[in-house]
Amino acid sequence: MKKSILSLVLLFVAFLSEKVNAQAVGASIEFNKEVHDYGTIKNGADGSCTFEFKNTGDSPLIISNAKGSCGCTVPEWPKEPIAPGASGVIKVNYDTMRTGEINKSVTITSNAVNAPDKIVFIKGNILAPETTQPVNDTGAPSNN
Repeated sequence: MKKSILSLVLLFVAFLSEKVNAQAVGASIEFNKEVHDYGTIKNGADGSCTFEFKNTGDSPLIISNAKGSCGCTVPEWPKEPIAPGASGVIKVNYDTMRTGEINKSVTITSNAVNAPDKIVFIKGNILAPETTQPVNDTGAPSNN
């Protein structure tokens, strides 16, 4: 009887370990950074940044979508599968004609077993546009 119970327990443990191993198989996405900080930048400055990633899994990684949290945050992602061990880049463009603090996100949807919906973030601060004083005919600032 004890041998039967022990056999059943060992069989159950073997079944569970096989199930855990089966879940670990597939594409896996790992990012070099998950937050890009623009710091303080001028209004109208270059608002592009990149998020580099690697497929650390054993199957091709397919990114099906990348969506910004608003219309001012526009991501571009590779449409072709990323082979195991290969790297890729997601480029994000932020509209820097907006003044103030930046706290936005990009949700990346893929077949990665470790993070099928991965979120990366951008942050920073955009200064108000520089104002210019109107000039008179002599080139000197006017006193309007």
